[in-house]
Amino acid sequence: MTISIIIPTLNEEKNIGKLIRYLDQHKQVFVLEIIVVDGGSSDDTLAIALAAGAKSVVAPKKGRAVQMNHGASIAVGDILYFIHADSIPPATYAADILQAVNNGIDSGRYRSRFEGGRWLLKINAFFTRFDWFVCHGGDQTFFITRDFFWSLKGYDESLTLMEEYDLTVRAKAQGKYTVMPKATKISTRKYNHNSWWQVQKANYIIVKMYKKGISQDRLVERYNELIKLPK
Repeated sequence: MTISIIIPTLNEEKNIGKLIRYLDQHKQVFVLEIIVVDGGSSDDTLAIALAAGAKSVVAPKKGRAVQMNHGASIAVGDILYFIHADSIPPATYAADILQAVNNGIDSGRYRSRFEGGRWLLKINAFFTRFDWFVCHGGDQTFFITRDFFWSLKGYDESLTLMEEYDLTVRAKAQGKYTVMPKATKISTRKYNHNSWWQVQKANYIIVKMYKKGISQDRLVERYNELIKLPK
């Protein structure tokens, strides 16, 4: 079994080089490639990714679901491993994933741990050990066998938000899913611009709106009203 790493990016020049070097340093022989799929960055993300040794491509259109599907379409590994540019998985990521798949797991994720020592974020991290819907975002990273991914038809490209939640729900319903006992280190940059309470409130509202079937345009509009995004 082999692994292809797929990283969707948009203006991630501050993070992408460090992540690629880390993944390359800790990869094993069965990690075949690191693919960066860009959504139209205006900074040097692609140039930095290429210089760091990743296969760097531009998605046919904007949107993280589109980017991740495009990366999957050119990947050659038996397992697809999706990582956000500001997340750092455990150093043992390759062996962990291969062992899980060899044990019959079709897809899964790690738990979370946040950089820094904020105690409220430690509470958030604690709850990611549970298999709850609110923990199905992509920050913890996500692996899935390639054949299973395409049997699910990949990410739903009609979704601008909640695309990772959607795929995880479908993967859990049709295959064997796991939460691995180690943790991915997650950036706190969202919390540098918003209070802990504001982020939790925004997440709660968006999840409720999504479950009610409210349009993606309205979800995006509401999210941007609630959260100040780092520049």
